[in-house]
Amino acid sequence: MGETNQESWERGVIEKLASAALKEQRRARRWGIFFKLAFLMYMLFILYLAMSDTTGTGVPLGDHTGLVELDGIISSDSRASADVLITGLQDAFKNKHTKGVIIRANSPGGSPVQADYVYNEIKRLKKKYPDIPVYAVISDACVSACYYIVSAADKIYANETSLVGSIGVISEGFGFVGTLDKLGMQRRIYTAGKNKGILDPFSPERESDVKHMHVLLDEVHQHFINAVRSGRGDRLKTDTPDLFSGLFWTGQQGLAMGLVDEFASAGTVARDVIGEEDIVDYTPEEDWLTRISDRFGAVMSHTLSGLQQWHLR
Repeated sequence: MGETNQESWERGVIEKLASAALKEQRRARRWGIFFKLAFLMYMLFILYLAMSDTTGTGVPLGDHTGLVELDGIISSDSRASADVLITGLQDAFKNKHTKGVIIRANSPGGSPVQADYVYNEIKRLKKKYPDIPVYAVISDACVSACYYIVSAADKIYANETSLVGSIGVISEGFGFVGTLDKLGMQRRIYTAGKNKGILDPFSPERESDVKHMHVLLDEVHQHFINAVRSGRGDRLKTDTPDLFSGLFWTGQQGLAMGLVDEFASAGTVARDVIGEEDIVDYTPEEDWLTRISDRFGAVMSHTLSGLQQWHLR
């Protein structure tokens, strides 16, 4: 039985509606894909900016004060390693908008090797960029290897109650002689070379071992003293008793001894000494997620500041 004209017309309408709906779905799908790809490209661009050096050749900054944090124990695997500090210092100095660099120090010290690396790099950067001053600002404490590093700065600022100094070298350990006997245990150690077992904590201390350690410690200590004298120059009151004995002092005492130049915070130094109140932190981030987050914020901040001529402080 053939369909009527009415049925044929209804089928045609339904087919047209279905075709139109299908086209609309395809169009919506294409636009959806387009917007997703556009959003992906945008995020990749932002990620690129975030991962790039926004304080260097990425998003240019205006004149500012560079900051590098020296925080915690100084060792090869810490946030205060030579690799971390030197990277931050190099980035700060090479930016043409950096008008001065602040090393904000808060450390109990650590490795003399890591400290010497950073000390020498500061000296090199000062020579390469003579127009960029570098200042150290001590917060709670900067002693031992930390003071080794900051003595290379043009000036050292602190608080009256900061702790400074401790220009000395230490080697620590324990002796367990007789402990194993009480526990019914035997110490078995085999060496090739008569001194390979030097300072074994389970063996009686030998005079030759102690003498050798003192020679090493004295040599490192003298290197430390020479670095401080070279960095501080005539400002250092070398006639001060116990200056190089390993003692530490308050910032107030350190000022009288020439270990500190003035009292000021990082913000004060940036504003009143360098003349650039805006501070950019060049300290490398601890992990890439933190780095992306912080740099993304910096990118957006500088992008927005470029779009508007006013801002709130």
